[in-house]
Amino acid sequence: MAQTSVNIRMDETVKKQFDDVCSDLGLNMSSAFNVFAKTVVRQKRIPFELSVDPFWSAENQEYLRGAIADLEAGKGTVHELIEADNG
Repeated sequence: MAQTSVNIRMDETVKKQFDDVCSDLGLNMSSAFNVFAKTVVRQKRIPFELSVDPFWSAENQEYLRGAIADLEAGKGTVHELIEADNG
């Protein structure tokens, strides 16, 4: 089977950590990426769940901006889990 090269860019720290994990598994990074690619091809899906942190959703950001505006206008209330400053 013919071989080809693929270049990817990643954070240097993540690369080091990934390389360490691969080494612990007895793999090199190339083998690990090949396992990933073959699994994607075989399953026709990413072999793990991908999700977005809902904190960063547009709806939540809008809610947070409104809550901040309410607090700045003196209309907000302190959440029960936050100790109020009784100054």
